[in-house]
Amino acid sequence: MALPQTKQTATEARIAVLSMPDCGTWASEARAAALSRVQNMGLPGRRDEYWKYTNPTRLTDAAPTPAALFEPNETPVFGTMDRIKIVFVDGVFDEGASDDLSGENVVIERLAEAQLADIHWAKEVYGVLETRGQTPVARPLAALNTAFATDGVLIHATGPVSKPVSLIYLHKDEASDAILHHAIKVETGASLTVLENGPAAARFNKCMEIEIADGGEFHHVRTQGRDHERQAATHMFTRLGAESVFKSFTMTANGVLTRNEVIIEMTGDNGVAHVAGCCVGDGDFHHDDTVFVTHDALNCESRQVFKKVLRNGATGVFQGKILVKEGAQKTDGYQISQSLLLDEDSQFLAKPELEIYADDVACSHGSTSGAIDEEGLFYLRSRGIPEGLATDLMVLAFLAEAIEEIEEEALAEEITERLGNWLARRR
Repeated sequence: MALPQTKQTATEARIAVLSMPDCGTWASEARAAALSRVQNMGLPGRRDEYWKYTNPTRLTDAAPTPAALFEPNETPVFGTMDRIKIVFVDGVFDEGASDDLSGENVVIERLAEAQLADIHWAKEVYGVLETRGQTPVARPLAALNTAFATDGVLIHATGPVSKPVSLIYLHKDEASDAILHHAIKVETGASLTVLENGPAAARFNKCMEIEIADGGEFHHVRTQGRDHERQAATHMFTRLGAESVFKSFTMTANGVLTRNEVIIEMTGDNGVAHVAGCCVGDGDFHHDDTVFVTHDALNCESRQVFKKVLRNGATGVFQGKILVKEGAQKTDGYQISQSLLLDEDSQFLAKPELEIYADDVACSHGSTSGAIDEEGLFYLRSRGIPEGLATDLMVLAFLAEAIEEIEEEALAEEITERLGNWLARRR
């Protein structure tokens, strides 16, 4: 079916300003197929079901809306950890600021270099999971990424990786438009932690594909902020094997437009997939978490835990779905999305969904939105705690359930500290 004229025009205009990198056989084929998907689907518009709460115009315009630079007066996130640092500045790899791309039980390569080969293991992942994630919901910004990503990392974990791989995204150009794509393969018995932080660019389109083999583990902690004018669309596509583990947490502070999509496919028995996030937003902040979890195996567990704190007219969106396919018995699926509105001008828009075709399952979802508990606030103030600090303590207590999804205690403590600092600056 032909695209509506307005969608086709917008899609053609966006593609016209992009160039597909020179590649060897495997990457050329993946990119050409992705370009065809974009052209057939068209870029998203407000009439699309999964974009009715979020206006995608800033993410699809031919040129990005400029974003002012922000220089934080605080220590870098994850700065005290022993990690493998990989730095991108406005989407361009910074070799001088990055560590040596090597480590025990892990091979790390730049996409820009590996894509020149005719044969590479990434052929099994790059564009493959993104393609699978286009059904039943079209995700054209992810296909656009696969087609035109200028760089990224390819990570192959063959055993326990002792140091986290830390992806650092710096923003130095007010008009930068970055497209990065990461492909990750975690082999049987391997474990890997990936950290991400930084604003990346004025506009950022990032895609991450993660293939986890039987018995593999992947942990992910990401912070987004605090540049307020940035715009970002991110996708994580994950496929889990038997007895494998996927856990991802995202903290977002500020940002005029952020859309984070997570698409999880559980294909092996006894898998575990947890995705969580918390955000704190002020003013013209718009934050959208869109999650789709497919259970297609026996006795798998999934959790979605999202908390949003909004004030001064900020908007939060959550769209979460659990799909349990026929035969996926003993599924345990849990989903909760909650917002704390600190004024009457802010809003939280939620669309939780369950679609179940098996009869021996335990699935639940819930969504709530409300103001701060006045009784709790009064209790703290009656014990001499100033109102601003008391409010911050209650906000942190509200966010705690999401932060508890972080596996490593040191990371959870740093996230809590960062959130506390953000709140303190806005008293």
